[in-house]
Amino acid sequence: MSSAPEPARVRRRPALSPSRAMDFKQCPLKYRLRAIDRIPEPPTRHAVRGTVVHAVLEDLFGLPAADRAPERADTLVVPAWERVLADRPEIAALFADSGLDGFLAEVRALVESYYRLEDPTGFDPESREAGVEVELDDGVLLRGFIDRIDVAPTGELRVVDYKTGRAPGPTSETKALFQLKFYALVVLRTRAILPAQLRLIYLADEQILTYAPDVEELLRFERTLSALWAAITDAGRTGDFPPSTSWLCSYCDYKPLCPEYGGTPPPYPGWPSDGLTESPDETLAEAVSD
Repeated sequence: MSSAPEPARVRRRPALSPSRAMDFKQCPLKYRLRAIDRIPEPPTRHAVRGTVVHAVLEDLFGLPAADRAPERADTLVVPAWERVLADRPEIAALFADSGLDGFLAEVRALVESYYRLEDPTGFDPESREAGVEVELDDGVLLRGFIDRIDVAPTGELRVVDYKTGRAPGPTSETKALFQLKFYALVVLRTRAILPAQLRLIYLADEQILTYAPDVEELLRFERTLSALWAAITDAGRTGDFPPSTSWLCSYCDYKPLCPEYGGTPPPYPGWPSDGLTESPDETLAEAVSD
């Protein structure tokens, strides 16, 4: 029996995304194993749930504004799940024992939470789940996906990101805003427009975190990203990606390969200077960062 053809592969120049930037800041070895070795990680229920919720909200804003009632959103859940499953058939194993009904109920509950935070019938976003990419003046390439961009009739622009987890405490807001500042900088560099607002929508506990950046702040952030990319490429040349331990190690799929826990990483494959060979689609971990 012949197997199905593999997805088309593309060669893409190495770039910095919000998730990979946070990986390197958290643990250089984790960055290496995920971004360079590209060792696959098993999907989690949490990540799959986030992907399905994002798909439902993307589909919702593809409808005419008058059709975006909660009852209509409910009908989008199963088709969104089936589409995600078709892309990643292996995730079916996550529900072999627990069943699918409870999982879909969790998705529906998060979508219902969204309606208590925004009225999707009152506006039309300019874009949804848009891939963005820009090269900075020093050659650093930034890449990622923006959940939603809203543009007011008066021209003000808002960058929106959905989170299916809970809102962070006051001491963690800076980390939470890292991703939105990243995208605000991309908007500034591609459109020469300063976003008037950055909005994080936390569905699990129905909270919204908003922030108004300024140009000088984003320029400082740009220098931070450039310095971070310089550190990544320096490590790429030498192969020196040291592990950095923290409480997050308990949740890391690469722990068995970490020298700090008695593991041995595979031989370093070398820095992909001519571009990474990868699938055109983001991984679950990249597409949905909670």
